[in-house]
Amino acid sequence: MKNIKKITCIGAGYVGGPTMAVIAQKNPDITVTVVDLNEARIDAWNDEDASKLPIYEPGLDAIVTEARGRNLFFSTDVERAIVEADMIFISVNTPTKTYGKGKGQAADLKFIELCARQIAAVATSDKIVVEKSTLPVRTAEALKSILDHTGNGVNFHILSNPEFLAEGTAVADLQNPDRVLIGGEDAEAIEALAQVYEAWVPRERIITTNLWSSELSKLVANAFLAQRVSSINAISELCEATGANVDEVARAIGLDSRIGPKFLKASVGFGGSCFQKDILNLVYIARSYNLKAVADYWEQVIILNDHQKTRFAEQIIKTLYNTVNGKKIAFLGWAFKKDTNDTRESAAIYVADYLLEEEANIVVYDPKVSSDQIYRDLDYLGTRSPADNRRLVTVVNEPYEAVDEAHALAVLTEWDEFKAYDWQRIKEVMKKPSFVFDGRKLLNRSFLESLGFVYYAIGE
Repeated sequence: MKNIKKITCIGAGYVGGPTMAVIAQKNPDITVTVVDLNEARIDAWNDEDASKLPIYEPGLDAIVTEARGRNLFFSTDVERAIVEADMIFISVNTPTKTYGKGKGQAADLKFIELCARQIAAVATSDKIVVEKSTLPVRTAEALKSILDHTGNGVNFHILSNPEFLAEGTAVADLQNPDRVLIGGEDAEAIEALAQVYEAWVPRERIITTNLWSSELSKLVANAFLAQRVSSINAISELCEATGANVDEVARAIGLDSRIGPKFLKASVGFGGSCFQKDILNLVYIARSYNLKAVADYWEQVIILNDHQKTRFAEQIIKTLYNTVNGKKIAFLGWAFKKDTNDTRESAAIYVADYLLEEEANIVVYDPKVSSDQIYRDLDYLGTRSPADNRRLVTVVNEPYEAVDEAHALAVLTEWDEFKAYDWQRIKEVMKKPSFVFDGRKLLNRSFLESLGFVYYAIGE
């Protein structure tokens, strides 16, 4: 069996960086090199000040500091890292296509293919190639085709090793995973990767499947989780109409051991890089096999998630006497969930966009997201000009500045610090009546109402 001494990971993003840091920490005898063409990102990974890492994840800075320079390296020299590696992880972005066939649903595999072609062009010895990016089923087939037709006599074994990380808990998820999934056709290659994980993961948690089952399992896991969120959010609207309380309903059904309590928290909607992208991918795959009923079923999960964001924005407008034109609305939170600086598909972006169409003035405070990122998110939508986004949206570094003279306050991310604020002080500086719209069901209704706030929470 091949003894793995050198691992290369192409892609230094949310998956590649933390995953390789933990692999390096747990396997001090393996040299792990993370490569990326984005020089600024690699510089940030190499910064002596661990608080400047390009990704914020609790506990990540300590792991990087321990392993970096010992057996963990970050570099822009992609070709050299490919040549030297025994095993290559591909962990590049697979965004939803914005053009051509499958636009808006299919995964864009352009970066995956570029990786495969580069590996094929420069590899001089046999390699195990591991798909880490979230991919549509049967991508391995395309990878294998490119790698096997290089004509330079190098053997490639393709494995699928999807990640099941939740942002905000990625380090804990990596250090103590529910399971590690390895799909492949070559027993020796599978065993080589299993031994890397066995440095810290019990063998019974390392599951092996065929390639296609592994690729599909990742999409299905995210689809099932997202489906639970959309399901409870659908019930939240029914609760508001009938006088039920969605938290009470969620608790009652969550105590059923067949259902369980996880992912039953009603909210303004799910975000993040994976849920929406993976479901759209599933929808596209189903349609490509002409499985119309299957595609329609999963698409409804996305439709309901979009509806929840729109409904929240409409509730703000309706409560503020049917106009938000010129009114100041404070947003607490912009990240798609707490304990991460990731804003991809964050509900805050879409709620803001809806309110900006009504000429609201939005002031944003998030403890980890930069003003540059917030403006980038809004500009990317293309709904209005960048100049208009900057005219209507202000980003501040202090929460009490955000709420000063605000007509309303909306909680869009469940950061723990929001609960500890001086809400009496906030009440004093906001306009009267002072409205709080809690999109994450984070705050205490009776306490806020005792201070004189008008409080709205989803599902109540």
